[in-house]
Amino acid sequence: MTVPEGYDKYAHEPFAVTVDLAVFTLRAGALHVLLVERGQDPYAGHWALPGGFVQPDESAETAARRELAEETGLADVTGLHLEQLRTYSEPGRDPRMRVVSVAFTALLPHAPEAHGGSDAAAARWVPYDGAGSLAFDHDRILADAHDRVGAKLEYTCLATAFCPPEFTLGELQQVYETVWGTALDRPNFRRKVLATAGFVEPVPGAARLTGGRGKPAALYRAGTATTLHPPLLRPSREGRPV
Repeated sequence: MTVPEGYDKYAHEPFAVTVDLAVFTLRAGALHVLLVERGQDPYAGHWALPGGFVQPDESAETAARRELAEETGLADVTGLHLEQLRTYSEPGRDPRMRVVSVAFTALLPHAPEAHGGSDAAAARWVPYDGAGSLAFDHDRILADAHDRVGAKLEYTCLATAFCPPEFTLGELQQVYETVWGTALDRPNFRRKVLATAGFVEPVPGAARLTGGRGKPAALYRAGTATTLHPPLLRPSREGRPV
């Protein structure tokens, strides 16, 4: 594509575009988020969401997948749930220059140990409730991402993205309880999940011991549905246990 004649691309003040990632996983029964310790100014030594600048030959999503691979050590992130959250463009959000950030949220079912990539001094998985104060406007981005994930569990099949390829209904319930921060009624949850066409599919002949004295729990995998009809509303909104 050629530049129109007479157009001055230097007529407007330049600005940078970055991607920031709110990456969630479940570890030891708690919701964790991936944080990096900044190795350079601004905010050197402070914890922040992983991310980086979008290169001239990249789309925002390509940059997000690259940063996700660098910070998690995963060679292939194509099959993981990654979605764009929103754009953050307030003037002054970065002291270096005008920076517009396209934020993404990602879900990992089995997250590897984190390691800092590029200019990060360190990286670690931190309980969501213990993330503390983050650099830039990353507190807001992280809160927005948590709200998005919690809301989408109500009306989509997103919860299965936190699960391994084969999982029990108890493991699926744990996803809801961990993200929502509330206990759910087990029989009612099981009934609603199995009554929703395409939410989960049984794995024929497969079962897993769960540590209890009862019979092994049946295994399921994600079904073909993408939305829940009716939605699986969290107790605080519906007024009664799921």
